[in-house]
Amino acid sequence: MSRRRRADKREVIPDPKFGDSVLTKFMNSIMKEGKKSAAERIVYGALDQMEKKSKQNPVELFHEALRNVMPALEVRSRRVGGAVRRRVGACWPP
Repeated sequence: MSRRRRADKREVIPDPKFGDSVLTKFMNSIMKEGKKSAAERIVYGALDQMEKKSKQNPVELFHEALRNVMPALEVRSRRVGGAVRRRVGACWPP
């Protein structure tokens, strides 16, 4: 963390094959030790297999899978009484 000024937020460049920025973020999370080409090979290979098996658009299937995995409720801590905290569910924005 820099002491001089706040770091600028970088824009995520969409991937070259499908033009999807969420897919690029997923590739970046898979990437290890800066090996982006290996991560691209893994993701694009998986998307090709999805397309062969389901005969649908693989990017739409990927986004549908992400929506299925996302949580419906967010759990937050609430103070009740002294130091006792209870976990309370709050609505999570879609």
